[in-house]
Amino acid sequence: MAKRTIVIMPGDGIGNQVLPQAIRVLDAVGFEADYVHADIGWECWVEEGNALPETTIELLREHKVGLFGAITSKPKKDAEAELNPRLKGKGYQYFSPIVTMRQRFGLDTSLRPCLSFPGNPLNFIRKTPGGGFEEPKVDVVIFRQGTEGLYCGVEWSNPPRQVHDALRTHPKFKPFENVAGEDLAISVRIITRPAARRICEAAFRHARQFGYKSVTICEKPNVLRETSGLMEEVARKVQKQYSEIPLWSTNIDAQTMWLTKNPEDYGVIVASNLFGDVISDAFAGLVGGLGFAASGNIGDEVAVFEPTHGSAPKYAELDPPIVNPIAMILSAAMMLDHIGEREKAETIRNAIAAVVAEGKVRTYDMLRIPGGAKSIAQGAASTTEMTDAILDRLGAPVEATMLSAAL
Repeated sequence: MAKRTIVIMPGDGIGNQVLPQAIRVLDAVGFEADYVHADIGWECWVEEGNALPETTIELLREHKVGLFGAITSKPKKDAEAELNPRLKGKGYQYFSPIVTMRQRFGLDTSLRPCLSFPGNPLNFIRKTPGGGFEEPKVDVVIFRQGTEGLYCGVEWSNPPRQVHDALRTHPKFKPFENVAGEDLAISVRIITRPAARRICEAAFRHARQFGYKSVTICEKPNVLRETSGLMEEVARKVQKQYSEIPLWSTNIDAQTMWLTKNPEDYGVIVASNLFGDVISDAFAGLVGGLGFAASGNIGDEVAVFEPTHGSAPKYAELDPPIVNPIAMILSAAMMLDHIGEREKAETIRNAIAAVVAEGKVRTYDMLRIPGGAKSIAQGAASTTEMTDAILDRLGAPVEATMLSAAL
């Protein structure tokens, strides 16, 4: 197989710590690639007024596959305050680079597996009727529509007159029609039938391929009758092509309750952008939290894989680094799945499972202690030590290349 080129985007904060660890693991399983660094994130915004530079866009367009670390994202006023003075007042607006990336490349399938590793002290447990405890296996895959919904970016503060006039034609807008423009903020939730069909088809294909017993459409059609209603309508039509897989329907609010009552009942869940974001984080909390939460953003041509945690700036300067690299490493394994290197991906996941089950090496989150400079002294493994343990299970030397020069 020809050597691939992978675009690596460490980004901000701890992204610069965890992404090199994933490269170490990829090297250890024999994945041969050229890694091309690309800039993204807060410093790009501050200095250039654009958190996703065109040079990075071009690299992704050329090489098709990216590994992404983490970004810092701040509210509108904070972002404007930190912009380089030479750029202020020139109309620059901060947009999340990952949201922009999804929309630019049509990465509308956001895939988020939530799998519990036996022995993880962070796994969800519940009481049994006899007073004991049980640990249900959680194996849920969230298919989140990644380009539409409330994240589409169609928003106004103090909306222009033509927008205000258009909204006044809807009878439900009557209570707001006399609100002063400067007191009015509007976000539009857009769902299109083609995008809804693509994400539902992807969910059912995955369920069939990997033997999941059900697909659940998680929306709120009893209130969001048009947008959630369209999602559910499309899901029911797609299900007819997969008659052996039942379609369940849950409301997002009820689902957040049921996932802690019977998480083992669910297999594949499909949802629009915001609801998919919410439910994937909720399920991630049952399998260890953001230190174990991996994701892929997949389009027809380009795919980018990332942990779902943020940049955690309060930990970024600690030496040694303390954050859990497993989510980033699992994201790299998802990348291998995507490009047809499934055996290498499974080898990585098995090594992680073995380290977690053994329980000798645990990062601060796995020990349930506060993160900070003192966590190593309290017995927590560093970021590098966790990767070393995974490499040891792979039979690889712990001094494997970290690509520090490239990053």
